[in-house]
Amino acid sequence: MRVALVIPAYNAGPALGDVVRQAVEVVGAENVVVVDDGSTDGSCSPDALSAVRCICHTENRGKGEALKSGFAEAIAGGFDAVVTLDADGQHDPGLVGRLVEEAENSGADLVIGSRMGHVGRMPWLRRLTNRTTSYFVSVLAGQRIEDSQCGFRLIRTRALSEMNLRTSRYDTESEMLIQAGRRGFTIQSVAIPSVYGLETSKIRPWTDTLRFIRLVIGSLSSRRDDGVGDRS
Repeated sequence: MRVALVIPAYNAGPALGDVVRQAVEVVGAENVVVVDDGSTDGSCSPDALSAVRCICHTENRGKGEALKSGFAEAIAGGFDAVVTLDADGQHDPGLVGRLVEEAENSGADLVIGSRMGHVGRMPWLRRLTNRTTSYFVSVLAGQRIEDSQCGFRLIRTRALSEMNLRTSRYDTESEMLIQAGRRGFTIQSVAIPSVYGLETSKIRPWTDTLRFIRLVIGSLSSRRDDGVGDRS
């Protein structure tokens, strides 16, 4: 399986360099795509990312738009699958093989890293939020999803090619799962560690919660073909 590793990055600070170096060691520089979503802190400087593919947004468009840019690059490059991970060091690039192995063994179209069996230092509010959103996403996708908010996931490009993602920010990761489930693509989970250091979440609790609620309402009101249909 030929895999592109996509890293959406916005003001990721020094953590980005470490993440990119580890990613290159795992999949090779030619298979790493960093999407600079309008960073202003210098973390996405040409010198820092000269060894990998880099897509630059001139202004901040949101994580969803950064992911879509990375997906388009992977599809155009003929990759079989995309693995996404966050730029802040929360995900260990060394675990990419675990996602690939699960996809190859099970035939799953999406494999999501699940932190819920090993919550470790995950803040209690985020733990509650993850469980709540995962419940609603599971209902809407028609498949059990343990950790719908985890950004460490593998998606086959054949599945991405059939999606019509309309959201632009953190809600895109939930929309992706809902669309995949409704189109009949299979979703599996793989246990990964929960790692929390000094990184600062860029999620805006009230704004992004409202976006999620809007996504849920929109998904409930359009169970026909909301860009999400039945592959049969």
